[in-house]
Amino acid sequence: MSKQIAGWIMDRNLRSFLELLSRYIDYAFDDTDWDTIEGGVRDTDDEKPDGWYSYPLAGTSATLEVSFARSVGSEVMSVSVTGIETPELHLRTDTLLSAFASI
Repeated sequence: MSKQIAGWIMDRNLRSFLELLSRYIDYAFDDTDWDTIEGGVRDTDDEKPDGWYSYPLAGTSATLEVSFARSVGSEVMSVSVTGIETPELHLRTDTLLSAFASI
């Protein structure tokens, strides 16, 4: 059963969040991914339904859809991850969100 986890992180932590999440699903996150995401999130707004940017992470152990949007006027990035199918990946994703919200 696929689950979704949503939360927020400090926007400066977005790349680190994605790199670690990618490791958990055996996806080789690289500079091309980052360049695409960095451009995609530039004009996002978490208060607008169409203001989010989504990016797939297709690893060998799972495929996740990660959506992002800036909280305009702050250093916060709202994040939603769908496609989580195991309890272990659910826990790891939730832990990453918590960790990167506080540092």
